[in-house]
Amino acid sequence: MIVMGVSGSGKTTVAQGVAESLGWRYAEGDDFHSAANVAKMAAGHPLDDDDRWPWLASIATWIGEREVEGTSSVVTCSALKRRYRDLLRDGHPSVRFCELEVAESVLAERLAERTDHYMPASLLRSQLDALEPLAEDEPGFVVPVTGGPEETLRQVLERLGQDGR
Repeated sequence: MIVMGVSGSGKTTVAQGVAESLGWRYAEGDDFHSAANVAKMAAGHPLDDDDRWPWLASIATWIGEREVEGTSSVVTCSALKRRYRDLLRDGHPSVRFCELEVAESVLAERLAERTDHYMPASLLRSQLDALEPLAEDEPGFVVPVTGGPEETLRQVLERLGQDGR
C-alpha cells in the first residue's frame, strides 16, 4: 500500500501505524529522494517532473522487491499526479493507494509547526496545485482526515479490512 498525500497530511504517521498494526514492512518515501532533491526542496524550490521520475522509479523498485519476497508492505509517497501513480503501479498488481485528504488550513498549521523536516511550508501551495486526487478507477481509497492520528489510522485499517487487503 502507498499512503499518499501532500506534505503534512500524516502519511508517515499512518504508514507507521499500519506497519505496526499489521506487521507489514515500512518504508519512508522521503528516504528515496536524492541529495539534490532534498537540497532543492530545502531551498524552497518545488520539484519538477525531471526531479521526481528517478525518485518514483526507486520507490517502484522497492515495491517490486517486496512483491517478489511476498512481503506485505506500506510506503509513503506524495504520488501527487495520476501519471506518478501509474508509474508506481506499472508491473506491480498488488499496489493500492490510501489518499489522506486534509483541509488546507490544517495542512498549513501542521507545516508551520514542523521543525524536523527539510520541506518548508512555502511549498504547500505547489503540492496542492499539482495534486490530482485518486480517481475512482485507481486501486485504493480516500480517507478524509478530520480527527486525530488514532482516528485516521482506525479508518485506514477499517478500509483495509473492508477491501480484503
